[in-house]
Amino acid sequence: MCAGVFVAGVCHAQVDPEKRQLFQLGYNQSLQGLGPVAAYAYYYLNLPDWPRAGQTLRLAVAPVYVDGELAFREALGPQTHLAFGAAGGGFADSHSEVRGGKFIKEESFNGHGGELSTSVYHLFNPGAQIPLNGVVRLAGHYTEYDRASRTAAGFSLPPDTEGLRARTGLRWGGREPLLTPTVAMELSAWYEGDFRANSGRHGLAGDRAVEAQSHLFWARALFAYKVPERGDYFSVNLTTGTSLSADRFSGYKLGAALPLAGEFPLSLPGYYFQEITARQFALVGGLYTVPLDARKRWSLTGFAATAVVDYVGGMSQPGDWHTGVGGGVGYASANQVWEVTLGYAYGVDAIRSGGRGAHTVGLVAQYDLEARRTRRKAAEPDVSPDKSRGLQRLFRGVFGD
Repeated sequence: MCAGVFVAGVCHAQVDPEKRQLFQLGYNQSLQGLGPVAAYAYYYLNLPDWPRAGQTLRLAVAPVYVDGELAFREALGPQTHLAFGAAGGGFADSHSEVRGGKFIKEESFNGHGGELSTSVYHLFNPGAQIPLNGVVRLAGHYTEYDRASRTAAGFSLPPDTEGLRARTGLRWGGREPLLTPTVAMELSAWYEGDFRANSGRHGLAGDRAVEAQSHLFWARALFAYKVPERGDYFSVNLTTGTSLSADRFSGYKLGAALPLAGEFPLSLPGYYFQEITARQFALVGGLYTVPLDARKRWSLTGFAATAVVDYVGGMSQPGDWHTGVGGGVGYASANQVWEVTLGYAYGVDAIRSGGRGAHTVGLVAQYDLEARRTRRKAAEPDVSPDKSRGLQRLFRGVFGD
């Protein structure tokens, strides 16, 4: 699910045709208990026809992690694109053990690594109003683990490993990597396989396993729309998935409200980041935003999500249903160059020391450099025109491990 990278835009089903320069930021802070740091910050760049005509560069840069891909449009025939990618850096494969509503630092550890990938993208219905894209992607991945400052001395780390990751999927429609796209619609279905050269037991006296291979199957339906005259914005989504031989590393991770932390964020407001590790799940969520002033700068948002899960072995807890609700106040500058929302969320079924229920506050922000240029061109028509784990590490240094 690309969760380990913690950078939106890392995995795509098509070559993005739009020029983009975005800064994205998200942070959740728990008000009950101490959970894993939940934050992302990155610069996302997409440059069509660069470095040459017919090529597209996509780059995502986060603290101590970089992910990039160079696509050659129609390299394999009409509407079939070939792309080569590279990614790597620190802490992207780190593991935070959250079990029964408790963040267990003694069983958490760091993971660093990188990968090289090759992808083929194909557009099946050129000229159609809603595109149908397919992707086949193979990536060689290497991960090296080391102890965090609180990892227990008797806890054995998983073996450093190299492996192959394969993904294929179909996506009808899509969603831009923006906080509030004007309109978005998606129906998609996916398979991802993880094949590891090194597997076996680790943990406390070998009480948990790294599977030699795991297989994930999931689908998503999504719709988002901004009402032109009124400025209301709403989105709804349904994501469901199952797996074969999923373990702590490959299982589905649900939790927190970080909308651009990955291509398929499985948000549960009020929960710790990736608090729930599931073998299979079904999640439905949505939000509604209404403007508070005539200029539509200030807004009020309400959001909610609920999921039913079947846990990965060793990660179960009482109850299969998890629900979170919340709201926030947002500000958007002219032409949505800046978007910022400060919110509160309540995890209805989250387990904490006092029973059920957890509170968090969060901040999400976006700065769109291309929106600024669009506004400038509109105002000055005579000017020629010419989308992390490392951040988690930085936060730990400030707020403690």
